[in-house]
Amino acid sequence: MDQSFRTISRSGDVSELYRLIQRDGNILRHFDEVEFIETPLHVAADAGCIGFAMEMMKLKPSFAMKLNQQGLSPIHLALEKGHKEMVLRFLEIDKDLVRVRGKNGETPLHYICKVGNHDSLLERFLKASPDCIRDVTTENRNALHIATENNRLDVLQVLIRTLKKNNYYWEELNRMDEHGNTALHIAASNNQTQMLKLLLSCKADKHATNQSGLTALDVAEQHNKRESIRILRGCFIPGVSNIKSKWEKQIVKYVAKASSIIFDDLDNISSDYRNALLVVLGLLLTGTYQATLSPPGGVWQGDNTSWSKRSKALGRSVLDQSEFLLFYIPTYVVFMVTFFLILALLKPFPHGFKKTSQVLLAFFAICFDQSISFIAPTDFVLKVMEVFTLLFFVLTLVMFFTDRVSKPSVAILGCWLTPSDLLAIDGCWLFLFVKDDFWEGTIIVIGYCSYCIMYDVSWEAPHVKLEVAHSLIALGCWFFLYLCRFCFRQCCQRCCT
Repeated sequence: MDQSFRTISRSGDVSELYRLIQRDGNILRHFDEVEFIETPLHVAADAGCIGFAMEMMKLKPSFAMKLNQQGLSPIHLALEKGHKEMVLRFLEIDKDLVRVRGKNGETPLHYICKVGNHDSLLERFLKASPDCIRDVTTENRNALHIATENNRLDVLQVLIRTLKKNNYYWEELNRMDEHGNTALHIAASNNQTQMLKLLLSCKADKHATNQSGLTALDVAEQHNKRESIRILRGCFIPGVSNIKSKWEKQIVKYVAKASSIIFDDLDNISSDYRNALLVVLGLLLTGTYQATLSPPGGVWQGDNTSWSKRSKALGRSVLDQSEFLLFYIPTYVVFMVTFFLILALLKPFPHGFKKTSQVLLAFFAICFDQSISFIAPTDFVLKVMEVFTLLFFVLTLVMFFTDRVSKPSVAILGCWLTPSDLLAIDGCWLFLFVKDDFWEGTIIVIGYCSYCIMYDVSWEAPHVKLEVAHSLIALGCWFFLYLCRFCFRQCCQRCCT
């Protein structure tokens, strides 16, 4: 670039730019022909000339993606110079600029993670392109690695909040760099206690080993970081924890492999096909549910006679048990397959919408299962259908391990598909699945207990107060286990110190 053009770009003189274009219509073509070059847009971005930069973006959008001889794009330069408004204007024109890779593979997001979240640019970047959080440097480090390395706690908090809304949360949280280190390893090495607590609370894998075979705890001990050692040893029972970790990894490994075989094609279909499939599957789900509301041949009806009132056949299917099973076993299978295909198709949708839909589908599945049990003609048929209930729940667990079903959905299915007299087990089950979110778990437990109370009261039990107290067992178990967990953690931390 000649000096006159550089001066025009730095001063932001748009009128002079067009005078040059009038003299030579191909004056900007030269910049496209060179792989790495400083363009007028680079100069304007460095100088903070927003008007000139926007004009250049309209004339030559390709300049925004080009790197200069130092491996920096215009948006990199604008960030380095602190020109916030220019950065935001760049993103308004092209959101993908937040993912431009510069020197060492660093993106603008990586730069923010390094220097800090000034002027809330990090939130703007993540909103413009949520998937930019997955970009890695040439050292295979993602934004979490960089934020941890540079002790940017505020940045790490924002990144984790964003990651929790995506399906690749665990993958990015435990991503390893070229040396096999996760963000947890880096935090332990640098004795960053607040970051350690944050990462551990988000279930970072503290059993992950780097290329030297060291866990985060081993790294902390190697560098004699006492605070990090104390935190990493908290609630850490080596034998039990290692066995648990190995089992979890094996389960996830085989389940993920099976999931990739079954659902890989579904993940790669276009949005139009996805929407069409959801419509078809929705109709199938509705049709199978309708079969429980209007069974073939109807149900046994009653009248005002005393015999009718005492009869246990009222409201049950008129089909005999073989006919009932021949019809409703395939119906249940169709419902299950349709249900899980819908869950698989929901994976790319926004986190909040997907989670809400999964909870609603869980209640829908419970209603379907209960409808069949209500119209089952005999106890034998009821037992047979309970086998399918168990199978349905097991498959839901499999979907959970492949990150296609949320924890609340599994917790809800586990409670409502369990016999109501096992409330203590229900309380333990809820604690197992939603212990990481106290308020979410409490809402589910209270809802479940309310359901049990209404169920007992509706039957006009002779000892209503006793039945109500019995229905609150799950809530008591929930709070008791949470208290035990809190006390256990406190004791472990005191022992470590």
